[in-house]
Amino acid sequence: MKQIMAASCLLLLLLSSGGAMANPASVSDELSKVQQAQGTAQSEVDNTALLSAEEKNTELLRQLTQTKLSKVAKILEQLEATQYASVRPLFQTLLDGALYYQRADLRLLAIDKRGDGTLLANDLLSGEALGVVSKKTIKKIRVNNRLRVYLRDALSRLALQDERVEVREAAVLNMLDKLKPTNVATLEAAARVETDAGVKTLLQLALAMNRLTHSDLRAERLAAIETMAGRLESSVRNQLYTLVENAAESDELVQAAAEKALKGIDGKVTAFGYVEQLFFGLSLGSVLLLAAIGLAITFGVMGVINMAHGEMIMIGAYATFVVQQLMPNFLEYSIWVAIPAAFLTAGLIGVLIERCVIRHLHGRPLETLLATFGISLILQQAVRTIFSPLNQTVVTPEWMSGSLEINAVLSVTYSRVYIFIFALMVFAALQLVMKKTSLGLQVRAVSQNRNMAKSMGIRTDRVDAMTFGLGSGIAGIAGVALSQITNVGPNLGQAYIIDSFMVVVFGGVGNLLGTLFAGFSLGIANKFLEPATGAVLANIIVLVFIILFMQKKPKGLFPQKGRAAE
Repeated sequence: MKQIMAASCLLLLLLSSGGAMANPASVSDELSKVQQAQGTAQSEVDNTALLSAEEKNTELLRQLTQTKLSKVAKILEQLEATQYASVRPLFQTLLDGALYYQRADLRLLAIDKRGDGTLLANDLLSGEALGVVSKKTIKKIRVNNRLRVYLRDALSRLALQDERVEVREAAVLNMLDKLKPTNVATLEAAARVETDAGVKTLLQLALAMNRLTHSDLRAERLAAIETMAGRLESSVRNQLYTLVENAAESDELVQAAAEKALKGIDGKVTAFGYVEQLFFGLSLGSVLLLAAIGLAITFGVMGVINMAHGEMIMIGAYATFVVQQLMPNFLEYSIWVAIPAAFLTAGLIGVLIERCVIRHLHGRPLETLLATFGISLILQQAVRTIFSPLNQTVVTPEWMSGSLEINAVLSVTYSRVYIFIFALMVFAALQLVMKKTSLGLQVRAVSQNRNMAKSMGIRTDRVDAMTFGLGSGIAGIAGVALSQITNVGPNLGQAYIIDSFMVVVFGGVGNLLGTLFAGFSLGIANKFLEPATGAVLANIIVLVFIILFMQKKPKGLFPQKGRAAE
């Protein structure tokens, strides 16, 4: 309208000037100048509004450093209303108790307190690193429990506006347990504009939970229960359980619907609990497989009861630690260097033990047992002397950290998934070595009939050394895997030596397929027994079962085949 009036005035002015006919081109030029002037004026108004908003935000931040604790909540509410990008890090830092300001210029700082008392400062708004600051030059902005509650709720509300789907999803899940009127209004507004189907489903779930609690209409409450049915979030189960157990609930139809939904959810939770136990059983089985597969080779080929096998596992774990110390800036890739390093280190030590001790004790299993037990004590003491008796820290790479959340009650850790895959890969590689290489052929020949293999020209002493080295090297690789899920210390191998022998004997001495089956079956059995009996009693039950099983099948599940196999 303003443009039309301006154009009309300009046209009348031109027509009245000298009585001459107006040039259409000049009219258009003048109109363009007017529009440009108006656009410039509007831009100046917008910039002024933006500047005033920034000035308001700056003023609020300045007040935050000077106001009393009782008035901080009002300032935080005004800051939340500005919806500036700096508000979320400000609230999070304040909630963590790390928000300070510089006494000289009221500059907001995020302080990182180190273990030695050093204070490292970063400018909260710009992120600029300011280095070490003195405690005398800064002052902490204090919060109380009431403010902490507000900050948590505010962070959830602000997260609903984040561009990342996973952040919005986590915010809704965080608000399910605290559906306050302010949060509900925020959730309703977010549900109207949400585009992601998964987040929108969670928003509808939150609103349904609120209606179930506060609505007086039966139809709305039944519809809310229908929305909640099948959901596995703990807050949903708790609300339905509270409704079922509520003696004051007058609507029997609603209570019956809630009970039915709760039974369905409990059934799903139980089923996923069995899946989780199965996963933990497979995870334990993969560890037992890695620990026992090297022993299966040496025990099957040489008949050596190697009590130092656990120390080979320990050496592999310490090799991982040493590699990480040598590659502090490449921890993400250090494990790929640690695998061959652990294999070679443990393998060479195994060859050395075989050449120096084991080869002189062939045919004397009791003396072999005592000798390897002594070697295990020597290796443990050597590690204590070199690395100290304390456990060492092995950093898990970032790509192996965290867990994969399948649903609200089932998640699997990435480290155990990778170890499971790694165990199968090692097993497959060892099978290829045994089936497709000359060393594997010679190992199988010696394991089935040593005297016949020797008469055919096979150097059995060399095969023994290579076999013992191969088995020890695989034990070292097992140590790399164990370093990612347990402590690395001098006694690491002792925790797995008995289990390794149980796996080898149960599966069949020298049979790799039997070792695979035995490792996973014993691991799964342990994990399914533990909830009912406890970890110690579960191990005892498994041991008793193996003893009774060996009375029936002394050669194990998959015994060695051959005319001279014993």
